Amino acid sequence: AAAGGGDCDSGGNRAGRRLPPHSPSGLVLQTVEMHTGGEPLRIIPRLEAAEEAVAEGLSLLSLRREVAATQDHVRRALMHEPRGHAGMYGAVVVRGEAATAGSDLAALFLHCAGYSAMCGHAVLALGRFALDYGLVAEPSCPETVVQLRCPCGPVTAFVPWDGHRSGNPVRFHSVPAFAAATDLAIDVLGHGKVVVDIGYGGTFYAFLNAEQLGLDVCSSKTKDLVNAASMVTEAVKKQFRLHHPESEDLAFLYGTILTDGKDAFSEEPTTNICVFADEQVDRSPTGSGVTARIALQYHKGLIQLNQTRTFRSSTTGSLFTGKAVKATKFGDYNAVIVEVSGEAFYTGTTTFTVEEEDPLKYGFFFK
Repeated sequence: AAAGGGDCDSGGNRAGRRLPPHSPSGLVLQTVEMHTGGEPLRIIPRLEAAEEAVAEGLSLLSLRREVAATQDHVRRALMHEPRGHAGMYGAVVVRGEAATAGSDLAALFLHCAGYSAMCGHAVLALGRFALDYGLVAEPSCPETVVQLRCPCGPVTAFVPWDGHRSGNPVRFHSVPAFAAATDLAIDVLGHGKVVVDIGYGGTFYAFLNAEQLGLDVCSSKTKDLVNAASMVTEAVKKQFRLHHPESEDLAFLYGTILTDGKDAFSEEPTTNICVFADEQVDRSPTGSGVTARIALQYHKGLIQLNQTRTFRSSTTGSLFTGKAVKATKFGDYNAVIVEVSGEAFYTGTTTFTVEEEDPLKYGFFFK
């Protein structure tokens, strides 16, 4: 017999047959957990407040601002500790014709510091998610085209499909990518003058060989790489004005990518580390970063159309491939459509609860 007794105990035993909490007092958030090349993706399959906002006529780019203004507690709860961590990344899936504009799904991208306009590792994962969760009406074997709408514009994913479940590798075709500036001299605190390139792959990044900062992207401490990259980001923001052909909402520098300097075409992988947002480190080679770096290499004549490069993450060793598949124009820029390929995997599903009386219910963040 069980120790103790009385009604209180028997009620406890009944409740103990299922996991707590037994009566969530606040917000309940269900997520699908994935990673691409080690970089996490916490997918929120539905956020009613976002769908209501787009039903009233907001564009996806405007929805990004609206969610930041009215639903930021959701981002903080899921990205920050104790449910998330300093490297967490997320996506809100937005359904309905008003948001998708004929695509299979739309997405907003979340991170520990706010919201992004594009995320390649997320697109690779969302391609699989869209098939496995029935968001594509008629999947086809052996590969299904998945149309996604991101804040930066429409993106097309190509996802293996065996008739029952999705597979790998997934690839996507980017929005037009271009070189915003090359060989730009920037004064960086503690490092003097360095030369950077700025590329756009759905969002803007500064690129430079880590050797300019006295570092090696393959062997230096991650902490040192992060500190140096962050100083470059701040310097570029102060010394160079970005322009986007369609929306000034997209004219912001997302981060800095330090490389091994191997930009000329080679069959060998080239290694990089991406430091974005508020000193957040991408565990993958960075899909939008690969897109921008391919655009820069093509612009400089270092690669030709359909020459595939392999990109390695210095943090996990995971690999993406990238190639320029089509030349195009984007505003005044000569641009390219870039194909990025990588592998995305499921890691679980989660039901998160937010108890109203919890003083840290919407998370906390420190570095």
